[in-house]
Parts: sequence; C-alpha cells; structure tokens
Amino acid sequence: MDPLSYSHRHCQCHFSTTVLFFTIFLIFEGVSSATFTFINRCDFTVWPGILGNPKLESTGFELAKGTSRSYQAPTGWSGRFWGRTGCNFDDSGHGACATGDCGSDQVECNGTGATPPATLAEFTLGSGSQDFYDVSLVDGYNLAMIVEASGGSGDCSTTGCLTDLNRKCPAELKVKDGKACRSACEAFGNPEYCCSGVYNSPAACKPSMYSEVFKSSCPKSYSYAYDDATSTFTCTSADYTITFCPNVPSLKSSRDSAPNTTDPGTSTGGSDTGIGTGTGTAIGGTESGNDDPETLQQAALASSWLASLATGDSTRTHPSWIFRYGFSLLTSVIILCYVHL
Repeated sequence: MDPLSYSHRHCQCHFSTTVLFFTIFLIFEGVSSATFTFINRCDFTVWPGILGNPKLESTGFELAKGTSRSYQAPTGWSGRFWGRTGCNFDDSGHGACATGDCGSDQVECNGTGATPPATLAEFTLGSGSQDFYDVSLVDGYNLAMIVEASGGSGDCSTTGCLTDLNRKCPAELKVKDGKACRSACEAFGNPEYCCSGVYNSPAACKPSMYSEVFKSSCPKSYSYAYDDATSTFTCTSADYTITFCPNVPSLKSSRDSAPNTTDPGTSTGGSDTGIGTGTGTAIGGTESGNDDPETLQQAALASSWLASLATGDSTRTHPSWIFRYGFSLLTSVIILCYVHL
C-alpha cells in the first residue's frame, strides 16, 4: 500500500469524523436551550424586564397589547422576568415606569432588577436535569401573571396569580395610586415579615396575616420567603410561556366550554407578533360576583393547562432521538473510513 495514499485517506477520515463530532455537538447545543415566550393580554402596553445570568438577547423591551415576543435561554440560565407598567420613554429610549421600574432610565434594564412591588416569574434551567420555576409575590404585586410549561416532561404545572390583588390589597400595603400592592416586608421592614435576623429560617419565619391575603388569592404563588412547598414547580426540557393579564374563564365556562386551542403566533429573536383577538376578560376587568377566588383560580389554571396540552407544540427538541441518530451516523462513518484505509 502506498504510504502517502494511506496517510491521505487517514487524514480525510479523521477530518470527516472531527466534522461529524462538531456537528453533533452543535446540534446538542441547539436543542439544549429553552424558549421563553411573553404574551400580553392586558388592555395596555407592558414593558417586560429581564434579569439573569448569562445575559439574554434583551434585558427589557416593549410589549404592546395583544402581541408576543420570544427569547432563547441556554441550559443553566437562572433569572427572573416581570412586567413594568405605566412607562413613559422618550424618542431616545429614556424614561421610567410607574410600577416594576428597574431604575436604568432606559427600556433595557441592563442588569438591574425590579423596584418593588412587582410580580416576579423566577427560573433556574437545569443542565440535563429539572428546571425550577415559580411566580413570586415576595416583592409585592403589580400585575397578574401565569407561567405555562410546554413540551417538557415531569410535573410541569401551570402556576401564577390570576387574581387582581390591587383590588384586594390592604390599605396599609397599597401604593398611593393603587396600581400595585406592597409586601409587608417592604411596607414595614419588620424582621418577622422579611424573614431576616432571628427569623431567617423556615422554622422561625411563618406566614403573616398579610402573606395570607396573597396566598388565599394566589395559592400557587410565593407569598413569603419560605413558602416553598406549594410554590416551586419543576419540569424537564420544556419551553415556557409567561402571560401578563391572562384570561379568567368563569367556572361555568371552564366546565361547559372546550379550551381555547388557538395557538398565538410568536416569533423568536425579539420581534413582536399579534396574538389575535384574545377572547375572554383580562385581569382587572369584571369579576363574577359569587365565585370563590381560589376555586376560580384553580379552574382557570386547569383550563390553561388543558389548552397547552391541546396545542402543546414546543420549539424545544428533545435530544434522545438525535443522540441515537447521531451515534448511528458516527459509527457508520468510522466503519466506512477504516474499511477503505
């Protein structure tokens, strides 16, 4: 055998194998991210804020009424989202918001978090393991919000706060214009409300009369710092939708009507997309007089989960079939290469 010919074929084979390994690596990198989709069903514009590590494509943006926007986050990402309201930005993008302001003086939050009170959606994405997520009222409330998981495995429950807590906010917790509701910790600063000092443990820090107001209205949301047992949820390899002012179906409609399976259009890379008519009554609208808030909320969350199950398309691809295909392809290339050496 010609040594030069053998060496040439060996190099070609090695190069092909290296390229294949690199391609499979890129494929796995592509499927390991999660898509976060933000939907605004409020009757007004919301400016979502983003704080997390590593930094996503945006740290804050405008989301007009009836639109959606999507962003990709890598595995291992940890951070939070919230909605800013009553914002006023000039043509150069400078300004501030009435609630949830991040103090950056810009549409982009640039690494700063929400000024309380603000409803928070918090995430930690696993690296080949479970994601953890919750909706938190620990820093107060400014906007109704739910989080829905799609395309994942595990519990993957829908969580959030559907009730307009601004209407139920105790007078001593209300901000002056009634557009947000402070936590007892922010309002009074007492260690027993903040779970600080000698109260900095689950055994010492208990629910307060104020956190119970939040919990009774939003039973699946964090109401105080150690409210973990009923407020943290897990899912594996999912995409997530964060909806501001989600629709609240009545108990009768949730029993008698089929779930709305209209899939709102979304786009990646930060472009806005209309989400259709958005049928139903947004939070802050008319409430049915005799419905129990907790029962109504559970029914609404269940209806939302069923709708997700019905439409359940996820842009996040699961790696199992890719692994099997990639392994078979790699094995074939190696065998073919060395058979012809």
